[in-house]
Amino acid sequence: VRMNIGNQCCLFWGIFLHISVCLGEDYDLDDKTGLGRSFDGIGGLSGGGATSRLLVSYAEPYRSQILDYLFRPKFGASLQILKVEIGGDAQTTDGTEPSHMHYEDDENYFRGYEWWLMREAKKRNPNITLIGLPWAFPGWVGNGENWPYSFPDITASYVVLWILGAKQYHDLDIDYVGIWNERSFNSKYIKLLRYTLDKRGLERVKIIASDNLWEPITSVVFADKVLQDAVEILGVHYPGTNTVPKALKTGKKLWSSEDYSTFNNNVGGGCWARILNQNYVNGKMTATISWNLVSSYYDDLPFGRDGLMTANEPWSGNYVVESPIWITAHTTQFTEPGWMYLQTVGHFTHGGSYVALTDERGNLTIITETMTHDHSVCIRPPLLPYNVTAQNVTFHLKGTFASIIELQVWHSKFDFKTNKTVLFQNLRPVKVSISIYGSFSIELDVDEVYTFTTVRNGHRGNYPDPPPSAPFPKSYKDDFDFSGNPYFSEAPNFADQTGVFEYFTNLTDPGPHNSTLRQVVTQRPVTWVADADQTISVIGDYKWHDLMVSCDIYMEDVHTGGVFIAVRVDKGGGVIRSTRGIFFWVYADGTYKVTNDLRGMTVLAEGLSGTRARVWYTLTLTVKGNYASADLNGYPLWKNAVLWEPRHGWVAIGTSSFELAQFDNFAIEALA
Repeated sequence: VRMNIGNQCCLFWGIFLHISVCLGEDYDLDDKTGLGRSFDGIGGLSGGGATSRLLVSYAEPYRSQILDYLFRPKFGASLQILKVEIGGDAQTTDGTEPSHMHYEDDENYFRGYEWWLMREAKKRNPNITLIGLPWAFPGWVGNGENWPYSFPDITASYVVLWILGAKQYHDLDIDYVGIWNERSFNSKYIKLLRYTLDKRGLERVKIIASDNLWEPITSVVFADKVLQDAVEILGVHYPGTNTVPKALKTGKKLWSSEDYSTFNNNVGGGCWARILNQNYVNGKMTATISWNLVSSYYDDLPFGRDGLMTANEPWSGNYVVESPIWITAHTTQFTEPGWMYLQTVGHFTHGGSYVALTDERGNLTIITETMTHDHSVCIRPPLLPYNVTAQNVTFHLKGTFASIIELQVWHSKFDFKTNKTVLFQNLRPVKVSISIYGSFSIELDVDEVYTFTTVRNGHRGNYPDPPPSAPFPKSYKDDFDFSGNPYFSEAPNFADQTGVFEYFTNLTDPGPHNSTLRQVVTQRPVTWVADADQTISVIGDYKWHDLMVSCDIYMEDVHTGGVFIAVRVDKGGGVIRSTRGIFFWVYADGTYKVTNDLRGMTVLAEGLSGTRARVWYTLTLTVKGNYASADLNGYPLWKNAVLWEPRHGWVAIGTSSFELAQFDNFAIEALA
C-alpha cells in the first residue's frame, strides 16, 4: 500500500488497498452540511407464497444453523427486517399458506410456520422489524367476490385479528402491516384499517402502501390528507432503484418493500449488491426487502432458488449459503436501523456507487460496489446498459469524521472468469491520512464490494459443512400421526398448491385413522393468481417417472366428494391450473376416472368403483414407462392405460373441488 503525506512517501504492505491523497477521483464524505434519510434496514420476505415451506422440515442442528445465517447478528446476513405472508388459504406464487381464519367463526393462531419463523428471528435479534402482508384471503372475506375490499370493515378486522393473535399467542409485536393487491388498492380500506388498528390499541403498528407501484398511491396520498396521515411508508415492488419526484415530495419514508427475486448464483449476488446501494443513491429508499428470504421450496416450482440462500433438502440436511448472504452482511453487520445516510453519497465517475452511514456518535460505515451490467442483472425490471471500469478513488472524510485514523475493511470479489470468487473477507485495516483532513484511496476493480467501517465486531460466521446434497428418498412413508410438533400444522415435505392440507385428529374415532391429513378449504379463496378448481399438494422428486404410490382416502361430502392421487405432476405455483400428470380419481357417487391433467379434460379410463363418502379406501397407482394401472383396496380397478406425456414429475394428492377430505398412510416407492 502506498501512502503519500505532503511530499513524502512511505511504503506499507497491505492487500488491495492504495492509500493516497493525490491520485484518482475525489469523493467527500461529510456531515457538516446535514444528513440524509434515516436507514430502516435490509430484510427478507417469507411468503408470497410458501417460499419457506421446506425449512421447518429440517432436523437439528441444520435448521438452527440456517436460521443463524439469516438472522443472527454479526454472523451471516444479520437481517434487520422480516416480512411474512398473512396466509390466505390461496396460491400466491409457489404455494398456499394457511389462514388464521378459514371461516368467519374460526380462529387459530398456530397454523403454518410463519409464527415459528418470526419467533426464531426475534430470538436471534430482538430488535428485528416484523411486517405482515396478506397476498390473498379466505373466500368468506370477499363475501362471494374475488376482491377483498368490497367489504373493507371485514377485511380490516381480519388483518387486525392476525396482529392481535401474534401478540396474544406468540408475544410478537408486529411493527408494520402492508396493503397490496395486484390490480389496485383501496383508499377507503386503508383509512378504515388505520381506524381499526387505533381502536384496538395498535397505534404503534404502521401501514405500508401500496406494496406495489409508485402510482397511483403516491398521487392519492399527496392529495388526500387523511390518507397521508394513515400511511407511514410508501412501499414499492421492484422499483429498479428509481423513484418518482412526487413520492419524494410527500416527505414519506420510501421503501423497496419487495425486491431482488433473482436466481441466487453470483449474478444474483451482483444484482443484490447493486440494488442495496443504488436503491438509496438513485431512489432515496431506506429499506430493501428481498423476495425471498430463503429458497425452501422445490426447485422446479416457479422462481426456483430466488432466495438469499438455498435450503430445500430437509430429507438430506443439505443447505447452501449463497453469495447474497455475504453481500447483505456488507451492510447489516456494520449498521443498525436508525443510522443516518450522509447526503454525500452517489455514483463513481467510472461506474458503481457508494453510500455512507453514521450513528451520529462518531461511527462511519462506507459501502462501495462496482458491479458490471451483465454480472448484476435482476429478474426485473429491465436493466439499461451502463459501463464500469477499474478505477482509483479517494475518499475525503470531513466534518465529524475528519479525526478517524483507521477503518476496518471487508471485501468481496466476484470473479466470473476463473470462478475464484471471494466473499466477505476481512482485510487489514486501512490507515487514514490526517493531513488537513482524513483521506484514503482505494483501487476498485470491477465486480467488487467493499465495506470500510469504524465498527470492529464484524464476523464471517461458519458452521461445519452440512450433509451432502441427495435426492428425495425413493422409499417414503407418512402415517400423518401428529405428534404435537409446534413448528407447523402441515405434513413435512408436502407443498400445498391449491387448498390447505392440515393435520387432523378425530377425537370421536379412536381407530387406526384418528390422526390424518385433511384438506380443509371449502370455498374458493380471494386470490390474485388462478387457483385450480381442485385442491392439490405435491411432494417428492420432480425427476421421478416410474413409481408406485398408495394412500388411504376418506371423502366427507356425500354429494360431490372426490379425491385423487397422482404421479408425474409437471407444474406448480401460479400455473398449477394447467398441470399435467397421471391422476387417479374416485368419487362418492361410485365412479372412478383416470386423467392426464388436473382439470380432467383428457380422460384415459373411467368406470364404476363402488366408492362412497365416509368410508376409508386404499388407492394404489403404479406407473411404468407408458403404462399405468391402479388398485382399489388391493384389487385391480384398471390397468395398462396408455400415456405419453408428461415423462416425469412430482407425486400429489388432492380433491375434486374445495371440499373436506382426509388422507392417511401415504407411501411412495420410486422404481426409476
